[in-house]
Amino acid sequence: MDRADVLVVSLGTTAGWRSADAALTAAIERAGVPAAHVTAAPVPQVRTFMATDFVQARAARVAAQAGIERHRPRALVYGSSTAALLGPQPGAIWFDAPAAQNRPGRHGLWQRPLERRRMEQAPLLLGMSDGSLAALHPRPATPALVLPVPVEPSGPPAAKEIAALAYAADAEKKGLARILDAWEQARRPGETLLVAGQHGSLGPGAEGTGLLAPSAYRELLRRARIFVAAPRREDHGIAQLEALADGARLVTTPAPGPYPALGFARELDPACVGEDLARAIRAGLDAPDGDGYAERALALLAPHRLAAFEAAVRDEVLPVLVG
Repeated sequence: MDRADVLVVSLGTTAGWRSADAALTAAIERAGVPAAHVTAAPVPQVRTFMATDFVQARAARVAAQAGIERHRPRALVYGSSTAALLGPQPGAIWFDAPAAQNRPGRHGLWQRPLERRRMEQAPLLLGMSDGSLAALHPRPATPALVLPVPVEPSGPPAAKEIAALAYAADAEKKGLARILDAWEQARRPGETLLVAGQHGSLGPGAEGTGLLAPSAYRELLRRARIFVAAPRREDHGIAQLEALADGARLVTTPAPGPYPALGFARELDPACVGEDLARAIRAGLDAPDGDGYAERALALLAPHRLAAFEAAVRDEVLPVLVG
């Protein structure tokens, strides 16, 4: 038996969640508390949200049971409310958006009431943003904290030789068609949009980069003048936060969901936020270089930086979980 005081249970369904849960595990260990991290096995694609959440929650339960047997933890942290739905024992829940918000109507018939019970049983709720906690109606009596995913610059500033970058591994969810249409309207000769997660030519002045390693993707961010986003909804938006950390000007449509970067973008340059995405793109590309955007973005990201994250884990999360 490899004993750990805290077990982090991850769905591992997205790159963002995988890196977030790994960062949490590392922060717990750096605080001097032995921790372990288990990830649910991949699951087949199914047709509905209800079925998707079930197969993912069941896989997380299997991973948690194996982790509990191996590590005998004093406390659990579930990475997402879905991971907690069928959890074998109560644990803290770190979530970006609850099923109460992102599974409306028939899409969340079984998830919403079960999520409510799991949150009431949890020792601690960890919302990734104020909006995550605000989405809980009514708010459970469970103690709750805001714990943003840590975001750091990936390297020194670079020359802005790429006009625009977008991330759209899931084309429908990330609004790729809307981005490409707006780009065609807004671009000038010689300006190119790179789209990470897509392949080949995507239209006039738009090229897919394919799937990139995180370091290669973040290098493109440092070289991009603007980062373009048009999500259907945004539960958190780690890609947008990384863009701000790496000095790209965030151009985005408004979207439902907690989406903390949306508020930052509005504060930094309101002309870069709007339903008229083509106009916002042009505003971003034509913005002056000397307005201190990158420096102001880093200041707004201070609560999301690694030092703040590790302090919150050490001083606020672990005292509740393990004393």
